[in-house]
Parts: sequence; C-alpha cells; structure tokens
Amino acid sequence: MAPCCVSPNLFSLFSRHRLRFCAPLVRSQSWTSIYTTDPIDPKEDKFKKILIANRGEIACRVIRTCKLMGIKTVAVHSDVDSRSLHVKLADEAYCIGPAPTSQSYLRVDAILDAVKRSGADAVHPGYGFLSENMDFAAKLTEVGVTFIGPNSKAIHMMGDKIESKRIANAAKVNCIPGFDGVVKTPEECVKIAQSIGYPVMIKASAGGGGKGMRIAWNDKEAMEGFRFSSEEAKSSFGDDRLLVEKFIDKPRHIEVQLMCDKHGNAVHLNERECSIQRRNQKVIEECPSTFLDTETRKAMGEQAVALALAVGYDSAGTVEFLVDSKKNFYFLEMNTRLQVEHPITECVTGVDIVHQMIRVAKGHPLRISQKDIPLRGWAFECRVYAEDPFKNFGLPSIGRLYQYIEPNFIPNVRCDSGIVEGSEISIYYDPMICKLVTYGDTREAARLTMLKALDAYVIRGVTHNISLLRAVLSEPHFIKGDIDTGYLPRIYPDGFKGKELSEKEHAHFSCLAAAIFLQDELHARKFVNGHKVATEETFARWNVQVMADGKKNLGHSHQRRQQHLLCSD
Repeated sequence: MAPCCVSPNLFSLFSRHRLRFCAPLVRSQSWTSIYTTDPIDPKEDKFKKILIANRGEIACRVIRTCKLMGIKTVAVHSDVDSRSLHVKLADEAYCIGPAPTSQSYLRVDAILDAVKRSGADAVHPGYGFLSENMDFAAKLTEVGVTFIGPNSKAIHMMGDKIESKRIANAAKVNCIPGFDGVVKTPEECVKIAQSIGYPVMIKASAGGGGKGMRIAWNDKEAMEGFRFSSEEAKSSFGDDRLLVEKFIDKPRHIEVQLMCDKHGNAVHLNERECSIQRRNQKVIEECPSTFLDTETRKAMGEQAVALALAVGYDSAGTVEFLVDSKKNFYFLEMNTRLQVEHPITECVTGVDIVHQMIRVAKGHPLRISQKDIPLRGWAFECRVYAEDPFKNFGLPSIGRLYQYIEPNFIPNVRCDSGIVEGSEISIYYDPMICKLVTYGDTREAARLTMLKALDAYVIRGVTHNISLLRAVLSEPHFIKGDIDTGYLPRIYPDGFKGKELSEKEHAHFSCLAAAIFLQDELHARKFVNGHKVATEETFARWNVQVMADGKKNLGHSHQRRQQHLLCSD
C-alpha cells in the first residue's frame, strides 16, 4: 500500500476546528424555491393569526410557511421548551404547562386558553399530540376557531381501524382479508385466526406507530398476541379493542398523499415508499417507489381518492397500503393529519402541502387538478434520531448538542429540524434531531447526495443513528430497490453492528485518529500551568509507531517544523 501522508495544514485544521472541516461558508438557495406548483397568492384572503399546537421541527415547518403567507404565528410550549427554536421563530408564545406531554401538549384546556389569550383565528396541530383528536377539533369549532385539518367526523371515521375498514370496503378499496368486527376474547381470536389462515396480524383498533400490534403464526401465539396487544392498546390509547386480519408476508409499505378541499375536490400527490422501518416505525422514506408501475400507481391513487370522498375528507391526509410481491395492494389505514415524511412529496411535486392545508381550511377550493400534479425527479428522507443504532436499532440518547452543523449548504439538501447548537434532547419527547431530505433528477443522484449530506452532518453531544442510515443507503439490496418492511432485521439479523472497514479504510481512519491525537499532544506541550511557553527547541527528532489491529504500521516523525504521518503495510 502506498503511504498515506497528512500535511501540517491538516494537522492544524483538525486541532483548530475539531472536525468542523465540513462547516458551510455559504448556504445554498432556500428550499422554499421548490414550491412551483400553485405558489402562494399574496392577494388571497387568509387567516390573521395561526397558533401551532405542537413543538420541534413540525412547529418550525408550519411557522415558515405562515411567514411566507404573511400570517402571524403563535407558539405554545412546555416549561422545558421555553428556549426552543419554534418559540423563537413565532411572533408570540405561551407556556401551557410542565414537561410531560399529558400536562402540556396534550392538554386541550391549556391550548384553548392560549388560543383565547392570543386571539388566534386558526390552529394547526402538526402531527402527533392532538392532530387526530376529534374532540379537540370539535371544541375549536365550537369557539369559532378553525382547525387546520379534516373535519371531526372524518377524523372519527378514519381514526377507528374497524370502522375505516368497513368504509373502505364499501368504497371498493382493496382490503386485507380479515374479521371486520371487534375481537373480544383470546379464544375468539384463535377461532378467527384459524378461519383466516395463519399468519395473522392482531392490532389495536384505535392506534398507530406500531403499538398494540402482534404477528401470530399459530394458536399459541394468537392467544399470547391477543393479551399483549390488548394490554398495550389499553395503556397507549385507552382503548383495548382489537381486530384480526391476514398478515401479508414481506410486504412493502407504500402510502398515497391526498389533498382535499371543502368543495368536493380531491387529488393525490403520488406515493411514498416507507418500507425501511424499525419496530414498525419509519426510518428512511423515498418518493416515488421503485416498485410501482404507472398502472398500479394510478389504481392506488384512485382508490385513495375514492376513500377520501366517501368520508367527506377536506384537508391533507395519507392513505397507507401494504403491497405484496405481485403488486397487489391492500388498505392499511388513513392518517388524518400532515405526515412526518411530507417533504419528499413536496420535492417531487412542487406543492407546499402546509400552504394547501391553510388555504382549504380558510374555505378556498383547490386550484390544482390531478393533471397538474407532476412527478419529477426523486427524493429521500432520512430520520436522524438521537439514539444508539447498535442497541436494538435505536436506544434513545439524551443530552445537549454542544456542536451541531446541518449539511444544508450542499445543493439539493433540505433539513427540517427544530434545534440549533446548544439545544437539549430531552427525555420527555421524541428524540428526532432532523428530517434530512435530498433531491435529484434520478434515484441514484438523490442517494449519492444523501450520502454526502450524512458525511457532512456534525452532531456532537448525543449518540445518533447516522451510521445506520449510511449503511442502509450503501447496502446492495437497498441500492437495487429490493426492500420490504422486514428489511432491517433481515439484513442485520443480529442487530446493527456497523460497517466493516476495508484494509484501506482501516489505514486511513487510523491515520486520521493518530493525527488528531498527536496534534493534541503537541498543542498541550506549548502550555505550562496555563501559560504559553516556547517549545520549538525542545523538539529534536522523535518517532511514534502505532499498530492498528496488528496489520498496519503507523509511523509519525517530528523534526522542527516538519510533520509526517505514514500508513504502510
């Protein structure tokens, strides 16, 4: 192997900036420039003030579009969030309680009080928290405040998995074979499972996010799965009703984005591939899917629109499908809110979904028809979490970000986050750091940009999952688009262990590590009791030899002003 040399300038760079060599000098063009399909009309009638009943990145996301529309914004926050970015971005802010969500962001009375005090004429719920709470939407309507989301009736019908499946069947939407009623006992669960045929999925009627779900492959697992799912559903949602349906082995999770208004108009904004999941929660999404052909895409979109029209849907929403290896697709559920991964749809369609939600909530009809929706290029979203991917694909990590640099200085990179350097990742909330989005004319271009962005991301102070994200994006099956919802446990059956380095990579990383260590040693010798001293003459000639895994010899020599680091066999 040829020697790998590290120059004195590189030594100095490591020492001064502590790996900040990727810090931006100039930011690229604002990501809002992508919104070319039905852009904001400044003359259109609009809300005067919108309260965002959420926190973190989604609150920041909504605030930014409100500012573009010329609408004043109100933030709400718990006591530990008083210095958060969404509070700083908003025009005004109100504390709604202590850190636990049950005492702050889930308190309907506290948020209604903030609405009254601020004089907001509309509320955007973001996602999570109260975004799919029909009682919250109804109470806002009662006091004359607009809920920027679907009507409470649609939330109710689609929020109950049993009811939504009945409606989907009536609307001629493909549904997974199963039992449409409530399963009341473990014994009944076993009988139904036997009639459907194993494997079956036992899941909570009123849930989401992977909670209250179990797969059963036999009678014993059906009995145990019923008990576990019932208990988890009760503790998570306050509703222990369960349903049983056929489990689709090795499915893809593909969803269709919808936009509907109050005048009976509805369009779909194409699909998102969301099959890369851990514990039934999405990790990497892309738009469009590599798997769908034009005919299947059209059929899925039409069925999603039919379901929305069947319940009088009037906002942004997402219909989720499971798709088998033969491209048969089955209705899974409808999310009656803004979806976490909406930015990738915005990238390929040019539609600002938050803008459209605000418009239709104000009563304006959609100005876009199905033929106006483009499908241009490709986009990826990586969910960057403060969690340890080496522990069950993600054990949450907490702490303060003492160094934080987003890679949004790279062209075609978008960072949706609600944090800055110095922010605290708290035990009380979801550990998401950022939704990292990249766009390209092709899938490969978007993938390579994502790898570049992940490499340039600087996060220090908490453990993060960038190593897992990067490994997946570089994995051959993923590159070919050969994925399904069981991808992570199949590719990493013993858990994620990190990427195995080649001999060349071993040598290069060893050189860099030695360079950083030795420069720190040299720097330390320039000070005695806090005072800088002249050390130039104390250095004659010395060598350091480091063995890396018994394979590589790292030699470092120092003489006067010359430094060299060599990696050789």
